[in-house]
Amino acid sequence: MSGPHVIRGSVSLPEAELMWRFSRSSGPGGQHVNTSDSQVELRFDLARTEALPEVWKQRALERLAGRLVGGVLTVRASEHRSQWRNRETAAVRLAALLAEATAPPPKPRRATRVPRGINERRLREKKQRAETKRGRSARDWG
Repeated sequence: MSGPHVIRGSVSLPEAELMWRFSRSSGPGGQHVNTSDSQVELRFDLARTEALPEVWKQRALERLAGRLVGGVLTVRASEHRSQWRNRETAAVRLAALLAEATAPPPKPRRATRVPRGINERRLREKKQRAETKRGRSARDWG
């Protein structure tokens, strides 16, 4: 479980910068549920980290602005019954969130025209279809 969590390429989050908190999960359970702290809350101080390149950090701060509280990103996991699996889930979720937030912006779309041949073929097929349907009309019956 310990060790760096890879975001993308050679960039990873050091374990020292992650803050873990454990509490009891809500929801149904047996006798075990009242005694174990299986819910995991993982906090990462995005504003103060030195682990990310400056460009990535600015990008992440912009994109995750709605999720940050005082520059700190929080991820919760309580789907599993074991604390260890919830820790893994939270770490993977945090790494995926940061990978998505630090990704470079997509290349701008280049406007293209529909080729004339394709447009002509579409119109020809449309006329053919209309002709077929016109042939089915009940005007000439009886």
